[in-house]
Amino acid sequence: MTAPLLQLAGVTAYYGSIAALKGVDLEVGAGEIVTLIGANGAGKSTLMMTIFGSPQARDGSITYDGQDITRVPTHEIARLKIAQSPEGRRIFPRMSVLENLKMGAAINGFAHFDEDLGRVFGIFPRLKERAQQRGGTLSGGEQQMLAIARALMSRPRLLMLDEPSLGLAPLVAKQIFSVVKELNERDGLTVFLVEQNAYHALKLAHRGYVMVNGRITLSGGGRELLEKPEVRAAYLEGGR
Repeated sequence: MTAPLLQLAGVTAYYGSIAALKGVDLEVGAGEIVTLIGANGAGKSTLMMTIFGSPQARDGSITYDGQDITRVPTHEIARLKIAQSPEGRRIFPRMSVLENLKMGAAINGFAHFDEDLGRVFGIFPRLKERAQQRGGTLSGGEQQMLAIARALMSRPRLLMLDEPSLGLAPLVAKQIFSVVKELNERDGLTVFLVEQNAYHALKLAHRGYVMVNGRITLSGGGRELLEKPEVRAAYLEGGR
């Protein structure tokens, strides 16, 4: 593995008195796609939100590009070349596609805006066609494209994707995973992917982690985890 761009060591997080994360150790190397899989309620989305500072980690440390960001406020983390496409997409439904993309670009002061807009329209031609359309009127797949494109407008080094295939038709989900692979291979973008679709996520990822009840229970190469009987039994049997 390359030097870690993102590193979590012994991270715990709580909602009130309930421990959502229980001593999580995890690394994402520069230029890698790393995926975190697990059942609903395992703590995957909480982990992603904790990296972004909400909720803050109670114990342990989170290091990004050699800097300890454990206690850094969320709005400052967003300026460190980390971008997140959250679960449920959370685009601005009343804003147009173009206005949503401007919100992503605002983080770096609209530097290279035209160049970046051309780039995301090249990746997602459908968004160019819908540039003046309100985000809330797009299909689920188009909204997911917009959420990822908005994140890319800030020129991140690390892209964090939370359940990008959730609620999408299989063909559209496949298209989203294909874009993630292209961004990684062509641009060297580092991707941390939280995903319930274990088959596609592990097939795509260089490495993966399995989370159960707030703890990492398994880790290894993506293909290696795909072959593990316990992973197949828990996440892959009964269809892909």
